[in-house]
Amino acid sequence: MKYATFSAEGQTFYGVAAPDGMVALSPDFPHWPTLFDVIQAGELEQLEQAAGGKDITHRIFDYEMVMPNARRILCVGVNFPDRNAEYKDGSAQPKYMSLFPRFASGFTGHERNLVRPPENQTLDYEGEVAIVIGREGRRIKQADAYDHIAALTICNEGTIRDWVRHAKFNVTQGKNWDKSGAMGPWLVPFTDAAQLDDARIVTRVNGEVRQDDVLSRMTFPIRREIEYISTFMTLKPGDIIVTGTPTGAGARFDPPKYLKPGDVIEVEVEGIGVLRNGVEDERL
Repeated sequence: MKYATFSAEGQTFYGVAAPDGMVALSPDFPHWPTLFDVIQAGELEQLEQAAGGKDITHRIFDYEMVMPNARRILCVGVNFPDRNAEYKDGSAQPKYMSLFPRFASGFTGHERNLVRPPENQTLDYEGEVAIVIGREGRRIKQADAYDHIAALTICNEGTIRDWVRHAKFNVTQGKNWDKSGAMGPWLVPFTDAAQLDDARIVTRVNGEVRQDDVLSRMTFPIRREIEYISTFMTLKPGDIIVTGTPTGAGARFDPPKYLKPGDVIEVEVEGIGVLRNGVEDERL
């Protein structure tokens, strides 16, 4: 099953994605206003049961995918071996992972445009896998980490590069421009370790492959991410961890290949799908 939040005719729904459209299920569950309410209740299986035998309610091109209202989004930086070398600062591979927060307002949905602000035009892409927590936990052991994942999705963790350099120790301001990144196109229930251990991320810009790597090469595997993060904070259902991007972001080319209006970015992850976005300048 592929679960998604979408808008149609001025209303927002969640439901199941099918090859030729969407099956809206939210009208059947008014006590769960959003898809993340379903996750927090631990009831994705109820959606699967409800979808059985239902007809398409919204045909392709009759709707737009939208970003769900995640409560907390935490991102892992510099998490592939070649990424540290891209910084060309002579530093050793870090002992601990880099972390920073992102807010839901910084993302848009599938088939919607990323927004490049007028203040700076160094908009960059970062293709990543995002995990959605489904079971609360603190000080979670790596062996138990996957038991706390409800679903997977794809993230284009868009960044205004010049703004991550505004301060000495943080990148928050470069990572949270409105609609500079995207998540989607849907949530896929997590059922098998192979969905993460063997998955490949490929990012294309206008058809050109820019990023191509496998999650098994991560410096800090997802089991370790969950263990480390849950040491200092209680992970709760609906929390999202954006797990890290491979080498090949636009800033690392010489000269840099930043995004511009008209570009099309596709982030593909085996077993999840393809997240696709265009780019537009912010309308003032």
